[in-house]
Amino acid sequence: MRLNWRAVCLMTVAITGLVPVGAAAAAPAGASTAHGATGCVIVTATIPVGRVPQLAAVNPATNTVYVTNFGASTVSVINGQTNTVTATIRVGPAGSEPYGVAVNPATNTAYVATLSKVSVISGQTNTVTATIHVGRLPQGVAVNPATNAIYAANLGFPHHVAVINGQTNKVTTTIPVTRGLGAVAVNPATNTIYVTNDSTVTVISGRTNTVTTTIHTGRVPDQVAVNPKTNTIYVTRGDAVSVINGRTNTVTATIHGSGGPFGVAVDPTTNTIYVANNYVNTVSIINGQTNAVTATIHVGTSPVGVAVDPVTHTAYVVNSLGPAGGDAGATVSVLAPCPR
Repeated sequence: MRLNWRAVCLMTVAITGLVPVGAAAAAPAGASTAHGATGCVIVTATIPVGRVPQLAAVNPATNTVYVTNFGASTVSVINGQTNTVTATIRVGPAGSEPYGVAVNPATNTAYVATLSKVSVISGQTNTVTATIHVGRLPQGVAVNPATNAIYAANLGFPHHVAVINGQTNKVTTTIPVTRGLGAVAVNPATNTIYVTNDSTVTVISGRTNTVTTTIHTGRVPDQVAVNPKTNTIYVTRGDAVSVINGRTNTVTATIHGSGGPFGVAVDPTTNTIYVANNYVNTVSIINGQTNAVTATIHVGTSPVGVAVDPVTHTAYVVNSLGPAGGDAGATVSVLAPCPR
């Protein structure tokens, strides 16, 4: 089973989340409200979803959130205004194991990676309109809304990134890589794709569909997110977050921690980064200008995925396990700015 082991194991450890290099640890957060350079942030809602949820994606144009339920072969659709699940979409038979998810807000279309294909979901009808075979064990999926291209990273051999034309729902090319693949993110401003693999981040040109370089991040990288406004890439790697300059393709900072940082998302409007700490059930909020952790928020059990709506500045944290540590009762925590 391709599920990352952090998503199904709850470790009880007396540690906090991320700590910037050379900085003192932030004070433990005893409640679900925190203040920092990013302002006041609070957990405003907890939304029940399906079994063993994993990752999330947001359509800021419709204020809709999509959550993959790995253990239920479904996707939960959340109304961001009411914080309620408005639809549950089956993306395959039992055992389809939906994992990665991405949205094209320009076409109101969601893309979900399952065991061997990508399911295409219409945001208007909440139905699967197509299935695209992309390879073995696709993990991450990302969209470039400027080119309507979708990228699916395949963990299985032969390792490659499948490039999908969003208009035809056809694979137009595959980009071979030398190692197993995981997460994928796109910078639409530079038309550049970033893919995590066994020990590096692979950089791909969206114009030529070729690998242009690889970036060493230290330990095995997990998830990846991009701030297109600052051309900065954030990669979680188990014990830290690596900060990459997209112009030089170099690691410019490392934000250390031992809380199991896994999911990562960026609000480009506020230059704020959200990191889900799987081991300690928290989210670290990072100031993108200083690379400092400005707040730590307690969420649900075993958080793995996080997505941000840059319009409402709301973050959605996917808690993969229920309060008792089992796969029943999993939720999404909603983090929003405090009411003024």
